[in-house]
Amino acid sequence: MKETFERYLSMVEEALRKALPQPPKNSLTGPVTESMGYSLFVGGKRIRPVLTLAFCDLCGGRPETALPFACAVEMIHTYSLIHDDLPCMDDDDLRRGKPANHKVYGEAMALLAGDGLLTKAFETALAFPGPSSAALEGVRILAQCAGADGMVGGQCIDLNSEGKDVDLALLREMDLGKTVALISAACQMGCVAAGAGEERLKSARSYAEGIGMAFQIRDDILDVLGDAATLGKNVGMDGVRDKRNYVSLLGVEKAQQLVESFTAQAEQALDSFPGDTNFLKGLARQLATRKA
Repeated sequence: MKETFERYLSMVEEALRKALPQPPKNSLTGPVTESMGYSLFVGGKRIRPVLTLAFCDLCGGRPETALPFACAVEMIHTYSLIHDDLPCMDDDDLRRGKPANHKVYGEAMALLAGDGLLTKAFETALAFPGPSSAALEGVRILAQCAGADGMVGGQCIDLNSEGKDVDLALLREMDLGKTVALISAACQMGCVAAGAGEERLKSARSYAEGIGMAFQIRDDILDVLGDAATLGKNVGMDGVRDKRNYVSLLGVEKAQQLVESFTAQAEQALDSFPGDTNFLKGLARQLATRKA
């Protein structure tokens, strides 16, 4: 599994560098490109773009053809983190073990960097080398999952839930948008890149829901049990902001049981694929027990 992950990761890193090269010296727009690159290349797990390549591979496609989609997903994810860290949102100073973008470049430039990555993502996705119909379908999925019906909508629920009583149903709705939606886009876009049909996309969505929910609940657990040095971000912040999460509602033990249940859902969703699913199943299990 490690070898496969590193192969996908190497492909993604190279493609991202090509998609967002260093700005020319003395460029008037250089500061915003530099700010974009700071957050895009500061580190990160790259789970989403790896999923795009893995699902393309699983559906019989060539992973290289899915790289524009994979890069686009990672750009959207990075823009969301830049904006999430701003003082008007979560007001975090640390991201991926480094100072948050606005702590280095200022709030205004961080806002522009997020906007730049958001728009660059769609430009990048449309460079998909396959049929134009597939490129458009990939972009449609990405826009839907990243917008008000997906990631942005989940963040809206999150902001409006601070200091309020939140039940499990609302928490699930929030996380399906805030976390699961973009993971779902990554998985579905990999299928689209390979020319897969709706049956495969449906299974990919189920897998994404499983690992996405497991990832978010595990994140809630690590916010309580983890440490900033290992995670690369501040811990205990949900408590500081008076936000409810799975640990505050269920406790650590029951929250981890949910992680395992959603991981089982992800593994089961892969049973409909005829190819080798060991990598994606192993990734789901690894995320369920991660320490960072």
